[in-house]
Amino acid sequence: MPTAAYVRRIVRLLPEVEERLAWDSATFRVRGRMFALLSPKEETVTAKASLAEQRALQASDGQTFASAPYTGRFGWVRVQLASVDQDQLHELLVEAWHRTAPEYVTAGYSASFVEIEEVPRL
Repeated sequence: MPTAAYVRRIVRLLPEVEERLAWDSATFRVRGRMFALLSPKEETVTAKASLAEQRALQASDGQTFASAPYTGRFGWVRVQLASVDQDQLHELLVEAWHRTAPEYVTAGYSASFVEIEEVPRL
């Protein structure tokens, strides 16, 4: 089961990510733009996604994935850490960062930049 510490390890390996407290939650940002946040009790993580990806995730596992409150209409997805697959969470967070970061930050970035092997499995 992934934890909040696992989420932090993934996002800290991405270029120019910072963690800021907002709404009693840890938010993760690139160049000031938020791409993910942990719930106050660190039971869920919400990540920026497309509407199509959000629908596909919900259809695949409605217990783990849900439309995020307030931002779900833009594609953000809420993920239950207790039931999400670590590899799927890793991919979702990297994609959320990539979707949010300016092009000059992502230039030269490859999917191998943050290897799953670099993030210890829990």
